[in-house]
Amino acid sequence: MFWHDDCLEHDAGEGLWELPGSWPWLDVAEPHPENAARLRTFRHALTHGPVAPHLKWHEGRHASVDELLRVHTAGYLDSLRVSERVALDVNTVVGPETWRAASAAAGTALAALESGAPLAYALVRPPGHHAQPDTADGYCFVNNAALVAETARRQGMRVAVLDWDVHHGNGTQEVFYDRADVLTVSVHMRHGSWGTNHPQTGAPSEVGADGRNVNIELSLGAGDTAYLRALDEIAFPLLRDFEPDLLVCASGFDGSAFDPNGRHNLTAAGYREIGRRVASSGPRAVLTQEGGYLRGYSALCLHALVEGLLRLPEPLLEDPLAYVPDDTRLVDADLAHVRKALEPFWPGVL
Repeated sequence: MFWHDDCLEHDAGEGLWELPGSWPWLDVAEPHPENAARLRTFRHALTHGPVAPHLKWHEGRHASVDELLRVHTAGYLDSLRVSERVALDVNTVVGPETWRAASAAAGTALAALESGAPLAYALVRPPGHHAQPDTADGYCFVNNAALVAETARRQGMRVAVLDWDVHHGNGTQEVFYDRADVLTVSVHMRHGSWGTNHPQTGAPSEVGADGRNVNIELSLGAGDTAYLRALDEIAFPLLRDFEPDLLVCASGFDGSAFDPNGRHNLTAAGYREIGRRVASSGPRAVLTQEGGYLRGYSALCLHALVEGLLRLPEPLLEDPLAYVPDDTRLVDADLAHVRKALEPFWPGVL
C-alpha cells in the first residue's frame, strides 16, 4: 500500500452535496463528497481491519511538473495553482491546497509503479480518471492512472488500463484514444456526456484506435453478477489477448449499492471477486484510488477488494448491509452492444 499524508490537504469546501456555494434554504451545508475524511476512513479500515497483518505500507512522494506533463498540458497545470477556492467546473473545486495534494497523489501512484511490486495500491486523492490533458472534471485534477500507464509505456512496457469506477473513465480514454499500443477498458453505468467539460459518452461505439478503447456500459442497477460477467466475458478475454506487462486499475467504489454518486448495486462480495480476478490475471498490477463516497461502506468494499487481491481463501469481514437484489435482466443486452462494437477489431476473442 502506498500513501502520502499530503493527499489529505485538498479541500473542496461545502455546499449542496457536490455543488459549492451558499444555499439560503439549506440549514447546514454539506462537505463536498470528495473530502479528506473518506480517504482517512479507507486507510483506517485497512490498518485496523483484519486484513492489516497482510499489508505493507510505503511512503509516497510528490510528482514533478515534468512528470505531470506526460499526460497534461503546461497551461492546464498552471491553472491548478490558485490562491483561493474556485470551481473549475460545476462540481470540481480547486483550492490553495489542491496542487500539493494532487501532486502527492500523482507521485504516490508513480512510487507504486517504481516499487516493482507485483501488486501495489496507491491509496490517494484527489481521484484522477476524469482529468483530461487540459481539463479538470468530476472531482479530478491529475489523471493518476493515465500517468502511471504513460510512464510505464515510455519505459517500454505493454500497458492496459482497467477501470471499474461507476463513472466512465473519460479522462483516461482521452489520453490514449488515438493510441493502439495501450488498451483501456472502462466498466461503468450508462450516463452519457455530462457537459462541455465531459464530451465523451462512454458508449461502446467509442472504440479508439484499432478498437483499443473499450467501454462496457451497464444499465442502472447493475450488481455483482453484471460486473463479473462484464469482466469474465469481455474485459479479461481482451486483456489476455492483448498480453500486457502491466495492468493499471482505476479502483472506484461508487458502484456500490449504497453510494450516493452511483446507481449500481455492487456489494463487498462483488469487489472481493473483482480483486481475485485482478490477482489471477497474470501481469503485475498497480491500482489507483478513484471514487467511493459513502465512506463507511466504501471502506468495507475496499477491505473486501484487498482480500481478493491477496487471494485470501475466506472473507475476513462480514457485510452487514448487502441486501439489494442482484437484478441481471439487462446484462445480456448490455454486453451484446459491446461485442457488436468490438467484433471488427477483436475477431474470435469475444
